[in-house]
Amino acid sequence: MLAAIGLWGCEDVINPELEAADPILVVDAWLIHEPGSQTIHLTRSQPYFENILPPGVSGATVTVTDELGKVYPFQEVESGEYVWTPSGAEVFGQMGLKHYLNVTVGAETFVSEARMTPVPAIDSITFFVTEGGQFIPDLYQAEFWARDLPEIGNAYWIKAFKNGQQLNKPSEIITAYDAGFSKGGTFNGVDFIAPIRRAINPFDEDDSGDLLSPYTVGDSVHVEIHAISEAAFNFLNEVSIQTDRPGGFSELFATPLANVSTNINNTNPNGSRVLGFFNVGAKTSLGRKFSSLQEITRVE
Repeated sequence: MLAAIGLWGCEDVINPELEAADPILVVDAWLIHEPGSQTIHLTRSQPYFENILPPGVSGATVTVTDELGKVYPFQEVESGEYVWTPSGAEVFGQMGLKHYLNVTVGAETFVSEARMTPVPAIDSITFFVTEGGQFIPDLYQAEFWARDLPEIGNAYWIKAFKNGQQLNKPSEIITAYDAGFSKGGTFNGVDFIAPIRRAINPFDEDDSGDLLSPYTVGDSVHVEIHAISEAAFNFLNEVSIQTDRPGGFSELFATPLANVSTNINNTNPNGSRVLGFFNVGAKTSLGRKFSSLQEITRVE
């Protein structure tokens, strides 16, 4: 007990000196089957405490090729940003086919593969209220409705936006395996379970630390469902675990930080390392404005 009290009372600021590491190529390639251009970002990793944007990698050759041989060339438009521009009404990728990423930087080539998979439509977005009490206000919340595809083994990344701003805190990364949270569940081919449907609600606090209602009249909500591979599902969950770290005494017993997994490889097994991820998939989306309290469907 005395040891614990001593730890809680320690307020000295510690600035650890971390061992310097060589920068590593980071590939950010999340591509969508939809009209319009697609972008791949190439950067270099940087020291943990560096408080600037990571530097872009210029001069690379970047292509994606499907298993039928169609090539999608990505041209550098600015440092580290490589864009594929469609011809006319062309849509990126072919549903159901494997797609192969090839990134050449200097004398090294990095490769990956992913299959283009579909997503279900979003049927609707509704609003409901959880009545508050003495210290908690009424909480007006949104909920999206969609049904998992009938095949077993579909994975999804669900993105939520409030008034045009993405909810992008580590704790707000929403993933689903079939209609549930994880592989091996019994939720297949049914509506997404309630905790996933309702994960699109931001629970923020005001300057006094009081809980705010996720939505109020006049706010808008927008939801996207992205098809991802099982490997991408695992990757996003690792990202959430690694970055959603509240600090404090509990960090003494937390899992140490480590690089998350990647599905990108150097063609030279003895070459430099690479981080990041490659995914191709479809996307569906739907938005709605909370225009009036008359839109509340139920009270909880």
